[in-house]
Amino acid sequence: MRQRIAIFLVLIHCANAAAQIPTPPDFNLPDFGSPADTVMNKAQEAQIGRRVVAQLRNAGAIMEDPQVTEYIQTLGAQLAGHANDGTQSFEFFMVDDDAINAFALPGGFIGVNAGLILASETESEVAGVLAHEVAHVTQRHIARSLYDRQRSSILSIATMMAAVLFSMASDSRSNDAMSGILAAGQAATMQRQINFTRSNELEADRIGIGTLSSAGFDPSSMATFFEKLSRRFGSRSAPAFLLTHPTSPERIADARIRIRQLPPAVNIENSVSYEAVRARLEVLRAPRDDVALNIFQTRVEAGSDNVGDLYGLALSLSKTGLDDDAQRHYSDLIDAYPGIVAFRIGEAESLLQNRQITAALQRYADAMEISPRNVPLTTSYAEALILTGRPEIAHEILLDLLHNTSSPTVGLFRLIARAANAEGDVGNSHHYMSHYYASIGSFSDALNQIRMALESPGVDAVDLARFQSEFADLNVNMSSERRNRRSESMPREEPPRFSYP
Repeated sequence: MRQRIAIFLVLIHCANAAAQIPTPPDFNLPDFGSPADTVMNKAQEAQIGRRVVAQLRNAGAIMEDPQVTEYIQTLGAQLAGHANDGTQSFEFFMVDDDAINAFALPGGFIGVNAGLILASETESEVAGVLAHEVAHVTQRHIARSLYDRQRSSILSIATMMAAVLFSMASDSRSNDAMSGILAAGQAATMQRQINFTRSNELEADRIGIGTLSSAGFDPSSMATFFEKLSRRFGSRSAPAFLLTHPTSPERIADARIRIRQLPPAVNIENSVSYEAVRARLEVLRAPRDDVALNIFQTRVEAGSDNVGDLYGLALSLSKTGLDDDAQRHYSDLIDAYPGIVAFRIGEAESLLQNRQITAALQRYADAMEISPRNVPLTTSYAEALILTGRPEIAHEILLDLLHNTSSPTVGLFRLIARAANAEGDVGNSHHYMSHYYASIGSFSDALNQIRMALESPGVDAVDLARFQSEFADLNVNMSSERRNRRSESMPREEPPRFSYP
């Protein structure tokens, strides 16, 4: 069952209007330290965000599709690079929810609902929302808004944020998921404390518009998207995004004035990646594969030559088992757009599903020559290698990717554990699963996996020493976690250290 996470809560940047510390409207000054640091510094913000993301992931609310994740991270990083002085890290992720929303968490964690991508018509509209959320982070709106709540522990704040997320799941028939995190009364209290503030929204608009322009997007897209959503939905059916980002004539006028002061946007078109991801989400979130196929067939037969519609048709053909037709469409797309990885992955997957194993693996190998260490491509290739009885090659290419990425995904840890297990390397399989559990904040499960790695047969001396070191680190982390839970303070900032063979 798909959980609709009503994310208007997680616009936590808008907490407690009475606590708002105003900033000059026309200046984006560097942070030389502020009174907000006395209640929550940047390290603590990161810990809160990490905790909430872990709980969202454990609840199945985060979409783990590698291609979708790659797109939103790439787009987000492009914008953050134009809005950030390098001292703030960011992590962007897609929420598996049809509601139109996006949100910023403390510490630079920014989520975008699938529904918002599907509601957009241009890439600049999506970029406008992300730029707005990035501004909330760089201006530290959450810490500033929580400044007067100095008696509340950081741990309690993080827990309440996650709890309200679960309490607002619109298709949930019970409070079981939430009750394990927090009592309902506490969640309601937190919900009342995270209302929007007008000054934060205006500041995020102003800074976000400048970010959009400098990053090469249409700066007017932010205002036009907000207006479009307001016209599309009445006040009674307004999406969560408008509840947390309320529009007003004054706000739109302010945005228009600032946009006129910037260089005019010229010939800004949607990227092929945007069109492909939007179509992919439409296919993935369709009630049935045949419904998606009918939608895209109708569009293409009506004369659409939009690359997203062509990709959506190929993808839905493959998902309904019509892989011969899918291959032809993918081949045409590759001829027209040879550098788009999604089309090469689609063709290889269709060949594999059609049991053309040699041809499929060759397509993957060719694509890897063009786009080495691309995460979606490498993971799809590795899955194909495991399925076709070549786990040792899968282990090798995944390990190379792990060594050369600064922020490995949880899916990467799971897949490399699967490859190692299929290869017969049981010790490292448990070792990789310990990384997976640590990355989602489940340190007790991570500790159990390392314990099983130590007890696995055939572990050599090098691996044994590495597992023992990680076991000790996890024990320290677990002890710190217990102490901090008892005192309601934050755990240590750094997660346990891991090394890879």
